[in-house]
Amino acid sequence: MARQSFLSRLIPSRFRKSVPVVNHVALNGAIGIGSPLRPALTFRGAGDVLERAFAKRGIAAVAITVNSPGGSPVQSALIHSRIRDLATEYKLPVYVFCEDVAASGGYWLACAGDEIYGDESSVIGSIGVISAGFGFVEAIAKLGIERRVHTSGESKSMLDPFRPERQEDIDHLLNLQADVHGAFKELVKSRRGSKLNGADSELFSGAFWSGRQALEKGLIDGIGHMHAVLRQKFGDKVQIRNIAASQGWGLRRLGFGAVAPDFAAAAIDAIETRAMWSRFGL
Repeated sequence: MARQSFLSRLIPSRFRKSVPVVNHVALNGAIGIGSPLRPALTFRGAGDVLERAFAKRGIAAVAITVNSPGGSPVQSALIHSRIRDLATEYKLPVYVFCEDVAASGGYWLACAGDEIYGDESSVIGSIGVISAGFGFVEAIAKLGIERRVHTSGESKSMLDPFRPERQEDIDHLLNLQADVHGAFKELVKSRRGSKLNGADSELFSGAFWSGRQALEKGLIDGIGHMHAVLRQKFGDKVQIRNIAASQGWGLRRLGFGAVAPDFAAAAIDAIETRAMWSRFGL
């Protein structure tokens, strides 16, 4: 027995069967909106780190922290589906922890969890679809600028910000948004089921709530932080291993052969990202 105890001490604690291990992945930032210096949260970028998190042998679960104001519904759906596919393949529970914001596409990601937790002050929800922009028709008229657009297809210049809005274009956009919103609602219902507490007109209005309010509405399962919740579930000896995304070689070599960033596009992306965070007071 003494010899066995001595040998067991030579084995790193994370490999001992008596010590549960939970792999942790952080999903941070606007979804699908980024720049050369601030990569977006995308399926392509998150796929590898998620695969590595689930594929480790002997782990007890995977924990995911979400801090995102939303973004692309397609990228949100792809990342969500990948998490669920991996959870099924490796037969592992998934615990999601909402940080500052898990709203819109960020909440779509959170719904990949078997259980969802948040802080009392987390901003959660915003189950809706938004399209925002500017109209420059009067501005270019004052500057004496003539807009020239030639298309093959009468709807090709739909929603051009330099032309007056047409009602038929607005109706088309609203129909498109209704389809995306419908998919979002069905996803939330399929994942949260009978836990949801409230009328559809309220839950899916695009409104967002604090963590405590989200708990009352069934959007999350509890108030708690990752380390405390996982210790409660797996014991005080649980080890949480952070699985980080690989850094791109191009960014590490910036200025030595890497493609120079398009700073105009980067500035626009930064403004859009800032606007998304600002909607939630951050």
